[in-house]
Amino acid sequence: MKLIFAIVNNDDGAIVSAQLIKQGIHVTKMASTGGFLKKGNHTFITAVEDDEVEKVIEIIKNYSKKRTYSAPADVISAASLGGSVTPIQVTIGGATVFVANIERFERI
Repeated sequence: MKLIFAIVNNDDGAIVSAQLIKQGIHVTKMASTGGFLKKGNHTFITAVEDDEVEKVIEIIKNYSKKRTYSAPADVISAASLGGSVTPIQVTIGGATVFVANIERFERI
């Protein structure tokens, strides 16, 4: 078995959750916050058989979209931009997925 953690943008959390459930994947969804832009995310946790990992990742990939975001000057240090305080465009969204082996799994 594998343990999957997937961090998904807030904008995509509802559709990712709905699609995982529709495909029979038991999933726990938690609210989380990213460190760089301090934007909201959903962190999904699920345990699946080894042969279901790619199915789960494909669902997350299909419903987690990247988008461009204008980062405010106070988020990015002016020093790191050579003194500029003009907001810059950054890509957000998509998903970050971690897959780990499970030594023991029980539903109680």
